[in-house]
Amino acid sequence: MGMIALWTTLTLIPGSPFVDAEAEPGQTFNPLYRSLIAFFAVTFFVAGGAYGAGAGTVKSHRDMVRMMGEGISQLAPYIVLAFFAAHFVAMINWSGLGPILAVNAADALEDIALPAPLLLIVVVLVSCVFDLFIGSASAKWSALAPIVVPMFMLLGISPEMTTAAYRMGDSVTNIATPLMSYFPLILTFAQRWDPRFGLGSLMATMLPYAGAFLAAGLLMVAAWVALDLPLGPGVGVHYEPPPPAVAAQEPISGGFAGPHSPPQPAAAPTMR
Repeated sequence: MGMIALWTTLTLIPGSPFVDAEAEPGQTFNPLYRSLIAFFAVTFFVAGGAYGAGAGTVKSHRDMVRMMGEGISQLAPYIVLAFFAAHFVAMINWSGLGPILAVNAADALEDIALPAPLLLIVVVLVSCVFDLFIGSASAKWSALAPIVVPMFMLLGISPEMTTAAYRMGDSVTNIATPLMSYFPLILTFAQRWDPRFGLGSLMATMLPYAGAFLAAGLLMVAAWVALDLPLGPGVGVHYEPPPPAVAAQEPISGGFAGPHSPPQPAAAPTMR
C-alpha cells in the first residue's frame, strides 16, 4: 500500500514527471503508463524482500539473487518456445505461404460447402489436438492465426468468432496435457495429499473433465453461430468482406483494358 500511495502522490503533485500536461487529452498519462513496469518490479521486489526477511528465508542479497534466478529459470521453456515460434511466424510472413494456404484452403472449403458451425467446430478440434503437443496458447495461435483467420474471413466468418472458437478448443485439453506449464505445479500439490499420485493418475483424473468441456464447448460454438449472437460491441459472427475497388476500364489498342479517366474541362484561353 505504501508503494501505491507513493506512486499516486508522485502522479498528482504539480509538475509530476508522470504527467505530460502539453500532450493531447488522451495521452496525458502516457509517461505514467510507461513507468508501470518499473513500478510493479520495484513493488514486488520490496514486498518480496520484506516478506523474505521477516520469514527468515532472505538473509542477504545473495538469497534474493538466487531466488530471482530460480524465477527466471522457470520461464526458460517459454522463452525458448517463443524464440522458435517467432522465427516460424517470420518465415511464414516472409515466404507468403500464409495467404496462399489461406486462399487455397478457403476455396476447398467453399467447394465442400460446409455450414459455418461445422467449420468452427473443426477449429475447436484442431486447437484441441495442437494443445496436446504445444503447451503455450500464444505459440499455437501464432502458428494458426496467419492461415486460419484470413481463410475464415474469405468464408464470411469474423476474426473474432475464429478466435473465440480457437480459445474454446485451447481450454479443453490444457488440463490433460503434461506440456501445460502449470501441470508440474498441480502434480506437486496433488502429491502433498497422496504421494502415490503420479503423472498418469493426474491425466486420468483430468480426461473426463476435458471430455465434458469439449462437449459443452462444441455445443456452445454451434449454438452461438446458429443464433448469430454478438461477440461484443459491433462484432458479430459473420464477416462481410469490403467490395473490391474496381476502376472503370476501357479497351485500348491491342485488346487490353486500360484505366479510364473522366473527361477534363478544356483549358481556358490565355490572354496575350
